[in-house]
Amino acid sequence: MRVRTLAVGLLVGGLALTACGKEGAPGDSGSAAPQQSAAADVTVAGSATFDKMKARGKVVIGVKEDQPGLGYKDPTTGKFSGFDIEIGKLVAAKLGFDPETKIEYKVVQSAGREAAIANGDVDYYVGTYTINARRKEQINFAGPYFTAGQDLLVRKDNTDITGPETLKGKKVCSISGSTPIQKVKTDNLTEPNNIVELQSYSQCVTQLEQKAVDAVTTDDAILKGYAAREKDKFKVVGKTFSSEPYGIGLPKTDAALKTKVTEILQTALDDGTWQNIYNNTLGQSGSPATKPVLDKS
Repeated sequence: MRVRTLAVGLLVGGLALTACGKEGAPGDSGSAAPQQSAAADVTVAGSATFDKMKARGKVVIGVKEDQPGLGYKDPTTGKFSGFDIEIGKLVAAKLGFDPETKIEYKVVQSAGREAAIANGDVDYYVGTYTINARRKEQINFAGPYFTAGQDLLVRKDNTDITGPETLKGKKVCSISGSTPIQKVKTDNLTEPNNIVELQSYSQCVTQLEQKAVDAVTTDDAILKGYAAREKDKFKVVGKTFSSEPYGIGLPKTDAALKTKVTEILQTALDDGTWQNIYNNTLGQSGSPATKPVLDKS
C-alpha cells in the first residue's frame, strides 16, 4: 500500500524483540542478536556500495519509524524495533558489521525512498517497501522477504467479519486517499456512508477500540503490529485480498550486492532465522506467516 502513515507515540514501546537505536545502541532483543562475520572475512566483489560501507566502518539503513511491529522508534528511548529492523540487522551482521554498534538508522518516508537509495544517502532500505515495476526502473530489490496483503483488523471478540465479503453494513476505516480505502470503494465492499477516512491508522485503531468503526484495513503486516501490541483487544482476520511483496531496496547498478543480500535472505529462510524473527515481532499478533519465495532473477 502506498500510504502507511501512523502516528508516532500513540503506541509506545517496542515488541519483545527490541532493536538498537540510531547508532546501534545495545538493546534487549529477547533472543541472541544475529552473529556478525568478521569484517575481514566478508567480501562482495564488484559492489561499490559494500566498499563504501567498509570504508565508512558502518552500515546506513533506511527505515520507517512509525509502524509498530515493523519499523518503530520508541520516542522515549530512541531505540528501533520490529520485523523490518531485525531483517536490516540480519543483513548487516552477515555483511560483517556488528548489528549493535555498526548500524546507523536513517528514517526516510515513502516518497523519498528511491532518491535516498540512488543518491547514496542509505546503503539499503528496509521498510514495507513493495516491489513493483515502476520502482524497479530506478532501484534494485532483494526479496521479497515478506509478502503482505490487504487485510482487516477487528476487535478480539468480533465473529461477524471473516473477510472482505462480510463487510456489507459494517463501518470500515483507513487512511484518506490511500490504496486500501480506494479498494474498499472500487470493490464496493461496504456502503459509501460506512467508509471512514482518517489521517492515520492509529486514529482508525482508536475508533475501532471505541466501537465507532467495525474494522480497520491496510497491509496485514501493519495490522499485525497493532494486534501484537494489543493482543487482548484486536485480531487480524487473516484473509488477505491483495498482494504486497516487500523487498530490500538497493542501488540499481549494484548487482553484486543484490546477489549477496538474496543469499543472506535465502539462508535465513532455510535455517529458521527468518521464522524466529517473525515469531518475536509480527508473530506476537497470533497470526502465522507464509515464508516468501525469493526472486533470484
